[in-house]
Amino acid sequence: MDQWLAKYLLSTSLYAHFFIEHNRGHHVRVATEDDPATSRRGEWLQAFWVRSVVGGWLSAWELEQKRLNRRKMSAFHWRNEMLQLQVIQLVGFLTIGLIFGGAAMLGFLAAAVVGALLLETVNYLEHYGLLRTQDDRGRWSRVEPAHSWNSNCMLGRLLLFELTRHSDHHANPRRPYSVLRHFDQAPQLPTGYPGMIVVALFPPLFFALMDSRLDAHLGASPADALPIS
Repeated sequence: MDQWLAKYLLSTSLYAHFFIEHNRGHHVRVATEDDPATSRRGEWLQAFWVRSVVGGWLSAWELEQKRLNRRKMSAFHWRNEMLQLQVIQLVGFLTIGLIFGGAAMLGFLAAAVVGALLLETVNYLEHYGLLRTQDDRGRWSRVEPAHSWNSNCMLGRLLLFELTRHSDHHANPRRPYSVLRHFDQAPQLPTGYPGMIVVALFPPLFFALMDSRLDAHLGASPADALPIS
């Protein structure tokens, strides 16, 4: 039931592919150069929006294509969840137009764009400049609390259902949001998510606040996180 509700809510923002990419892509590749949702040191938010939105959609399609290929099915088989979700979103969007008219469609589209960009801005904050290490065989190290920026600000925790305790979310992805924990060893944002979202809109200010913290974190745990350049 939780998964169906997640798909429905994401569909209302025309962002249902996030369900596939976040669970099967981002959580596997987080803090690596292969993850479109991991922002790089010195990367402007506006450039990240493009890279993450496009890369996330393509990643979700590729994940479904590979899943179906393993079952000897075409990527365009009706069991392709990406196709299903796109059809659901399109039908919902057109239904709004038929019932409420073109102005409502434009309003819905504008709200969806704002919602998607807010989501991606949060993605931008959560893993800025962090990269797991690789062994001699090219295997990435285990995801640890050190690979996500954390915030224990009460306002952000209340507004975003503990998403700000992001380090525990990635280190223990099956842990329910209501019992996510704070880790002192995780890198800490200088303020809560609401404030950091505003700061991120101004990249020079964001870099001035974050790069010194990133350097301090890397100096404390160089084996666990590296800047992406």
